[in-house]
Amino acid sequence: MDKFKAGVIGATGMVGQRFVTLISRHPWFELSVVAASARSAGRTYEEAAGSRWALDEPMPECAKQLVLRDASDVESVAADVDFVFSAVDMKAEEIRALEEEYARHEIPVVSNNSANRWTPDVPMIIPEINPEHLEVIPFQKKRLGTSRGFIAVKSNCSIQSYVPALSPLREEFGLERVLACTYQAISGAGKTFETWPEMVDNVIPYIGGEEEKSEREPMKIWGTVDGGIIRPAVKPLITSQCFRVAASNGHMAAVFVTFGKKPPVDEIKARWAEYKGRPQELGLPSAPKQFLKYFEEPDRPQTRLDRMNEGGMQVTIGRLREDTQYDYKFACLSHNTLRGAAGGAVELAELLCAEGYIVRK
Repeated sequence: MDKFKAGVIGATGMVGQRFVTLISRHPWFELSVVAASARSAGRTYEEAAGSRWALDEPMPECAKQLVLRDASDVESVAADVDFVFSAVDMKAEEIRALEEEYARHEIPVVSNNSANRWTPDVPMIIPEINPEHLEVIPFQKKRLGTSRGFIAVKSNCSIQSYVPALSPLREEFGLERVLACTYQAISGAGKTFETWPEMVDNVIPYIGGEEEKSEREPMKIWGTVDGGIIRPAVKPLITSQCFRVAASNGHMAAVFVTFGKKPPVDEIKARWAEYKGRPQELGLPSAPKQFLKYFEEPDRPQTRLDRMNEGGMQVTIGRLREDTQYDYKFACLSHNTLRGAAGGAVELAELLCAEGYIVRK
């Protein structure tokens, strides 16, 4: 099949590098355009990003000689792509304006940024959890006055472990209260140990804005499309603490949950093992065959051992047991720049293509 022509705006940062790497070997997508700030425009990707390449795997050969364009030159980028991934590093209001400009130029935008997550008619998708939220896109297009351009976003990386774990239980058993403490890798800040030596042998008990995102974004994920917008859920009550820890990749969460109707332990484990979402039904290229994996071992999941399960797209869970103040507690883990960022956005783009929301020009 002819590949979809994909662009990456914000291609030189860590998440942009992940996008470039994933697209370079993707069966459906071709890396056609890389774009970044005006100061990088005109240089080859290798010249601009080579000295700050942050991934363990080498820069893809197909990307090295691509000449970076100015991400703000929307017409230039739009002329050569079917859609773009957005990973730009700008102020929120600037990101909102830029992504909307791409959409108005009839280019679908699949965004890793938080700027449009709370725009009421922009779907915020974890593909296995809430694909039905794509139904809001025609209403967004009507507002924008577009025929093929729109914005779809992925959620914050910090919720990618515990929201998938809770979602298969929510409808039948109800979620009343959730406490989620996350332990987040330094790549979530776009850093490595070389660029952030202060994080070696350290834990920082604060990540700006992260706790608010962790408490609010699940409510939109669990919300409903109603009247052309997504109305957030009203339950459960969620409280969160977010810590930066000395791990290169992988966000772990310690989760405590009270249900409306308490399920037995074996039922919870069975729901996790059996759960499949729309990506698994469609056989999307980035979809893990098993979305949720539970470990019986008391010391799993572990960040270094389990973050790359199924190409970094599987969510792993362990230590499920009863709690003295909540019904249950457990630990869970997701890869923050794969499942939680670029990989999740690539899977979202695959879903949009498979469901006919992204079409070739």
